[in-house]
Amino acid sequence: MREQGGHVLALLAARFDDVDLADDCVQDALVQAVETWTAQGIPANPPGWLYTVAHNRAVDRLRRAAAAERRLRAAAPQLIPSPLDPDEEREELVVDEREVGDEQLRLMLLCCHPALDRDTQVALTLRLVGGLTTAEIASAYLVPEPTLAQRIVRAKRKIRAAGIPLRVPARLEERVGALLSVLLLIFNEGYLSRGGHADAVRVDLADAAIGLTERTLRLLPGHPEVEGLLALQLYHRARMSGRLDAAGDLVLLERQDRTAWDGALIARANTLLARALDRNVPGPCQVQAFIASLHANAPTAADTDWPAIAHAYTRLAELAPSPVVTLNRAVAIAMADGPRAGLAVLDGAGGLERYHLWHAARAELLARAGEPERAREGFERALRLTSNPAEQRHLRGRIRELSPRT
Repeated sequence: MREQGGHVLALLAARFDDVDLADDCVQDALVQAVETWTAQGIPANPPGWLYTVAHNRAVDRLRRAAAAERRLRAAAPQLIPSPLDPDEEREELVVDEREVGDEQLRLMLLCCHPALDRDTQVALTLRLVGGLTTAEIASAYLVPEPTLAQRIVRAKRKIRAAGIPLRVPARLEERVGALLSVLLLIFNEGYLSRGGHADAVRVDLADAAIGLTERTLRLLPGHPEVEGLLALQLYHRARMSGRLDAAGDLVLLERQDRTAWDGALIARANTLLARALDRNVPGPCQVQAFIASLHANAPTAADTDWPAIAHAYTRLAELAPSPVVTLNRAVAIAMADGPRAGLAVLDGAGGLERYHLWHAARAELLARAGEPERAREGFERALRLTSNPAEQRHLRGRIRELSPRT
């Protein structure tokens, strides 16, 4: 239903040129679908059903708004604002939109409008196109859910107030960075759910992100960062089946059965990455894909080239610095040079006190450095900060392993 809702929202937004109206009506339709489909069964054409209900809701709202405006105009015409100047300068648009032909991509490009800041672009697109809940996005952003909700509401109001059209911009390159951030976050939520979802690994989200990235590459053929992102997603998708054991518990990378990884996806990712790197236009997606390639192509965990991975994370920190990149670099350094070297980097990372993986990584390095008590405290802190059931079970297991024997 998530994918169907996103597609219907994009169609309605294009039909009425009003994202806020489309979002509200689709949410109403989804609520009604739960009630009606539970009682009467799923219809033969679920997207068509959702579109019809949401479209009718939108028409009803517009009729009520028009009637209210007529009454107000008759009673107090001075309170009705004048129409916009038809000669007002607008952003240059691509006239022929057949080159895209996908309402969801048009909606994504609208959400990535330069009038919105980068975090808002990503959050709004995840909400409207990716179909992620506010809780899922807030978790991905490491911010409180109310803060994220307010950000999304303000963004939709800004789009409406500015009259930003749902069209394909002539200068697509200006919005590629935000678009790729959106696609990566959607994939990451599928790779390991952070929003408290019952499923730790969500293949539907991961595959949806891959599909949207493939369509983006068709829109921007030969773009090295889009190729890099698609390669990165494919490397991770290739080993998703080995991330959980039969009981649904997480299996760490070093313990995964590499024979179960999808060799065809890895080969396709290798081709994409080589093509992107040959263009000699480095970017963060390509560096991340290169790191993933070193893991995916290593015959065994012992064959992993950790010094190369640590060097790549240093390069990534130059291109796209962030506390999370620092965390991953610290882990790579620990694998290459020992836990104390990694801890020195990790303890210098700021802004991650509420991020459970910072505490988990630090605890793991402390355990390897021979400090089980401090490690156990770190795992306990990480446990309090995560809502993913598989991660919780893994952390409880590490706590038990480090607890004194009685």
